[in-house]
Amino acid sequence: MAITLQKPQYVYFDGKICLWEDAVFHISSEAVLRGLNVFEGLKGYWQPDGRFGIVAMRRHYDRLVRSAKILHMPFTMSFEEFEAATHELLQLLHQPDKNMWIRATLYGEEGHWGENCTSNLVLTAYQTPLTRQAPIATGVTAWQRAGDLALPCRVKTSTNYQVARLVKIEGRDRGYSEMILLNGAGRVAEGLGGCIIMVRDGAVITPPAWEGALESITVDIVQSLCQSMGIPFERRPVDRTELMIADEIGFVGTLHEITPVCSLDGQTLGEATIINSIAERYIQAACGINPHPAVDLALMTMPIDRNQSHNLSEAGKSLHAIGQNHGQPRSGQRKSA
Repeated sequence: MAITLQKPQYVYFDGKICLWEDAVFHISSEAVLRGLNVFEGLKGYWQPDGRFGIVAMRRHYDRLVRSAKILHMPFTMSFEEFEAATHELLQLLHQPDKNMWIRATLYGEEGHWGENCTSNLVLTAYQTPLTRQAPIATGVTAWQRAGDLALPCRVKTSTNYQVARLVKIEGRDRGYSEMILLNGAGRVAEGLGGCIIMVRDGAVITPPAWEGALESITVDIVQSLCQSMGIPFERRPVDRTELMIADEIGFVGTLHEITPVCSLDGQTLGEATIINSIAERYIQAACGINPHPAVDLALMTMPIDRNQSHNLSEAGKSLHAIGQNHGQPRSGQRKSA
């Protein structure tokens, strides 16, 4: 799911909430000169009781810490401080008819080639629809995911997404909002902004991290959901030709959630029965309608009146009912948040 261009009024910057316009770095900072940053994307959902729940918040924080460690970026903020800062920002930006996507970015500020490095955490938050994304058409690009000794995909950093920017431009010309990258061996790595799952003979299969896929929190959740639903789940290499003959294909990630693919390089796929069932189970858990232990929520109370809370509860149950938003778009149709 793409985030439409937004300009929130507030951001968290330099240890405090400030206006969007005031969150600036010097042109000689490591963030600007060398693109030094690591980031996480977190998704928050309205709950039936009017509270707001952020999925897997601790796991996203832990992955941010790991990414910073690999790039030798100092990050001393505790999880409790991270959670409090996120909640403070959402209290100001929330809307009762929208879920939210939060980007937590740790930027390199002072320092020179890793010496005397300092960092600055920036939190931004954007509105997203309550509804699931419709199935999307996609294609495979000739651009490749870099290997662990070049730009390790285990590190969630914007520099790893330079190739994704090129692929995004290519996909736009081909009529696709999302594309699939291969690794140096010609096997499936991941998508632009999410990992890949496919279904063959009733089993869900995804490329492992050593094939060029991010160590995905959402994929881990999908694995747990599959186990509880009695669906076989495998992590193994996937050839491009195997992807072409898959029964079902889907994108998995914080923004994508679990989004089925309706066509691959112009070839129409059948109904994504298994992937849709997993997607619905995920949404029901994230929205607090049918909790699941793998979909852990950091819950917060928003300043919202009783009428809004009641309307939200009823809307949430309706919008996330099984079968919503499963219409297949025409080949090349774009879906924005």
